[in-house]
Amino acid sequence: MKFKNILFAAIALAVSTIAFAQNTLKGKVVDEAGEPIIGANLLWEGTSMGGVTNIDGDFSIDLTSSTNQLTASYIGYTPETVVVANPAEFITISLRGEVSLEEVVVSARRSTTLNSRMDPLQSQKITYDELCRAACCNLAESFETNPSVDVAYTDAATGARQIKLLGLSGTYVQMLTEQIPNLQGAASPYGLSYVPGPWMEGIQVSKGTSSVKNGYEALTGQINIDYKKPQTSDPFFMNLFAAHTGRLEANVDANIKINDRLATGLLLHYSREKMSHDSDDDGFLDMPKTEQYNVMNRWYYKNKNYIFQAAANFVHEGRESGQMIHGEHIENPYKIDIKTNRALIFTKNGYIFNQDKNTNLALILSGTYHKQNSTFGHTPYDVDQKNIYANLMFETEFDSKNRISTGVSMNYDNYHETLKDARVEGLDNIKLKRKDPITGAYAQYTFDYYSRFTLLAGVRGDYSSEHGFFVTPRLHMKYAPFGELLSLRASVGRGYRIANVLVENSYLLASSRKMIFDKGLDNFESAWNYGASAHLTIPLFNKDLSVMLEYYYTDFDKQVVANLENPTQVTFSNLHGRSYAQNAQIEISYPFFKGFNLTGAYRWTDAKTTYDGKLMTKPLTNRYKGLITASYQTPGGMWQFDATSQFNGGGRMPDPGTVDPLWKSDFPSFVTLSAQATFNYKELSIYVGGENLTGYRQKNPIIDAANPWGDRFDATMIWGPVHGPKFYIGMRWSIPRI
Repeated sequence: MKFKNILFAAIALAVSTIAFAQNTLKGKVVDEAGEPIIGANLLWEGTSMGGVTNIDGDFSIDLTSSTNQLTASYIGYTPETVVVANPAEFITISLRGEVSLEEVVVSARRSTTLNSRMDPLQSQKITYDELCRAACCNLAESFETNPSVDVAYTDAATGARQIKLLGLSGTYVQMLTEQIPNLQGAASPYGLSYVPGPWMEGIQVSKGTSSVKNGYEALTGQINIDYKKPQTSDPFFMNLFAAHTGRLEANVDANIKINDRLATGLLLHYSREKMSHDSDDDGFLDMPKTEQYNVMNRWYYKNKNYIFQAAANFVHEGRESGQMIHGEHIENPYKIDIKTNRALIFTKNGYIFNQDKNTNLALILSGTYHKQNSTFGHTPYDVDQKNIYANLMFETEFDSKNRISTGVSMNYDNYHETLKDARVEGLDNIKLKRKDPITGAYAQYTFDYYSRFTLLAGVRGDYSSEHGFFVTPRLHMKYAPFGELLSLRASVGRGYRIANVLVENSYLLASSRKMIFDKGLDNFESAWNYGASAHLTIPLFNKDLSVMLEYYYTDFDKQVVANLENPTQVTFSNLHGRSYAQNAQIEISYPFFKGFNLTGAYRWTDAKTTYDGKLMTKPLTNRYKGLITASYQTPGGMWQFDATSQFNGGGRMPDPGTVDPLWKSDFPSFVTLSAQATFNYKELSIYVGGENLTGYRQKNPIIDAANPWGDRFDATMIWGPVHGPKFYIGMRWSIPRI
């Protein structure tokens, strides 16, 4: 509480002592579909003064007394010159109609990972170009070059991966697609594989509690995925991929602009990996055999004031893993089989009442059906989830400094889980069949003082039939005392989460552990999150050195604790004591010479939870992480070379037991390396690369693999890579829009 009071006092002091604003003009640059254009150039006519739009398409530039004509330009669009009659008003510049370019001269290479300098939230956009720097086959492989987000295997059998942000698992990160909550609940174990990399236009990552618009979740952060849009994407795109492990992928999307108002797109994905690999000779597959079919159809319509978007997505995936048969019969082999069918449909409707005041009304609707049938050894586990989501939002600006957003939302979940296993105790203490409609309302106020000081304050109230009424307050502040040279941010907010205890921990079924659910287990979790960051831009040798410093602290008051400290069982209970995670990170980036950029980062993590009355470091959590990533593009962009090395610190393992320990009490640090070379010729790109080139892999990832039906078998004690080097080749080809 003392830290919370200090932070609020600091915010109040900054508000009361803010300096007078400089003369600046604020606005936004959008395309003909109303989508923000990132990296558009702004230039006052007849001068060298101007600026560039950020990841939201927004800009803030100094005024000049020599002219009131401002030109916005971007490659592939017709430049637009506007007369600024009232510099105090927020302006929107629309670049309409693409131009045919006979010659393109690349004068500078734009950063592929963009950190917002105007948003009061600590946010970052991973662009499509950044995703292409590595083998981005799906969302799980999209953060290879990102120092903030970790993706790790949950076990050595199913191939399930989870995100880690601010030292905590991805269940505390709110996952969104197109600003719609997604990939949660039944989809949480394998959902990262349901989003093909070539389908993504970009990924936004924000740390700490985010806006209250999207709900009460996001205890440690929010990740939003933007899919390709039919009205702006190329008419045809194809991506083919093959790895030496037998992994094959094909992605195709086609987009048709029917007329100036209507467009549609079809995205297709197929992947297959059916080869058997057992490099450590433990009798188990190193990685599961998988096959996935994935299809999405998108529609876009716009008239003068109304915008409509809709999409339907269907996924079918099969996973098989377990013991191998080396030309001999194995009696009663241990097998894992997982079959998933998932369907999603959503619509987004927006009506603009007053474009000058950004007064608009939006309605988002989505429905999801997820069915998963799985078997772990002799244990069947099935889960069905139906979800309906609705969010009605209204926004308007009172003036250039004051904005408000308000709305109402509804989220309805219907779960049906089936688990039959004699190892499970207290299964009646959790609801395997449950319906939980949650309705809520929010209000959010933004005060923006000429981009020098921005205050974002929001509150929402929600009612759950299971957990009653709860309030979510959040506050974000940004202060830029020297314009774009320095941005200071601070945040504090509360977040909640309804834990789906069984499905989120279903990977533990790949072990012989007993699963014990405490009587009266409450699956409602809540935490406070506090954050502070500084983004410093230092002009150095006619280039910009970017330095980012940040600190976040997540403090739980309610939590479901999975206690693995007994090597033969896992106990699920409510928190009795403290549980927190604190992270400090520094990230430095500098373009040393034309076409070359180097980024280095270091993160320290301290995450602790109370187990059996004792505050202990969370197991299987790295104490630190270092990252160095470099990228070089030759003049003209024909060749590009990328390399990333990660330095993963060691950490604590769960208690291995005192008699005949099953594993060591700590795991060591290790280093991984990935690299890729890309050849670009017009609309064709051919890329080759490798992952885990150091060849480091965890020894004996499966405990007692020779006796999977015994009481010591465990495939879930994973802290490092479970496979050796992987080499791949791929190609991308598109027909550009004329």
